[in-house]
Amino acid sequence: MARTALVTGGSRGIGAAISKALKAEGYNVAATYAGNDEAAAAFTAETGIKTYKWNVASYEESAAGIAKVEADLGPIDVVVANAGITKDAPFHKMTPEQWQQVIDTNLTGVFNTVHPVWPGMRERKFGRVIVISSVNGQKGQFAQVNYAATKAGDIGIVRSLAQEGARAGITANAVCPGYIATEMVMAVPEKVRESIIAQIPAGRLGEPEEIARCVVFLASDDAQFINGSTISANGAQFFG
Repeated sequence: MARTALVTGGSRGIGAAISKALKAEGYNVAATYAGNDEAAAAFTAETGIKTYKWNVASYEESAAGIAKVEADLGPIDVVVANAGITKDAPFHKMTPEQWQQVIDTNLTGVFNTVHPVWPGMRERKFGRVIVISSVNGQKGQFAQVNYAATKAGDIGIVRSLAQEGARAGITANAVCPGYIATEMVMAVPEKVRESIIAQIPAGRLGEPEEIARCVVFLASDDAQFINGSTISANGAQFFG
């Protein structure tokens, strides 16, 4: 019987690549999105992957949405916490609202996504929790105190969950992408993009599909002894 995978922020960018890769491996995939109905509809039309709309910053919305996914596709075996936002500003200009919005989505959103599926994973003695962190959660980044804090916190979440879930057959791991050729990165001015690439020893941006392959491996039975780990996929930009 096919396993079910939930990918938050799974209809665009890295999340879309993850959703497609998991479907190609035979998973029943549900992809969440926050607000772009048109993009989500186009993604479903293109891939056949069901999309569900909720705000991961809300526990109530997350729990209700997860219940709907499980009613449609069956118990969630793999959860990929990928949804995230940025509200960048130098620390002396960062507002409490910018701080809280990023914390609510990128950090509390991981709790809200994993917590409702955790009891079922423990009961079934199987689960895969994969959190998409960031190279900037490992090394920090100018004007991203809020974002870096959440992505570092995400690594702490998986290291703790790994210890709690290990005897129940649950693994929890993080993937830390470097700079990836998503719509957001490709939209920055060419000179800025060139300066980013100049910092990457590989001499190029990563591709979303390269992050997706990391996730597919961590979700597989082959990765059952990999637990509490962080996979750095950044073209040798940083060794965390």
